[in-house]
Amino acid sequence: MSAECAPDRNALADLTAFRRDLLWALSHENARKGTALKADLADYYGEAINHSRLYQNLDRLVERDLVAKRARDRRTNEYRLTETARRALGARRAWQAGGEA
Repeated sequence: MSAECAPDRNALADLTAFRRDLLWALSHENARKGTALKADLADYYGEAINHSRLYQNLDRLVERDLVAKRARDRRTNEYRLTETARRALGARRAWQAGGEA
């Protein structure tokens, strides 16, 4: 394993599975509304996702510079991955595949 990929991959190492799943859902489209993410995760988990759970976790990912948040309009925010998160997800995919980033 190269020393360069460890910091990126480690950016995800201490995240909960729910937070990693949020990042994974965001990696499929450039910018998503919280309601769309909530629906995707509800489909994946097979159960309703609590509103506050979703937004509290999104806020933690914003604080860690893994997700960027911006107002789409007065009532709606949209979320997208930061470059840090994209690198971290790429490093994790390489690690899972048994290679290096």
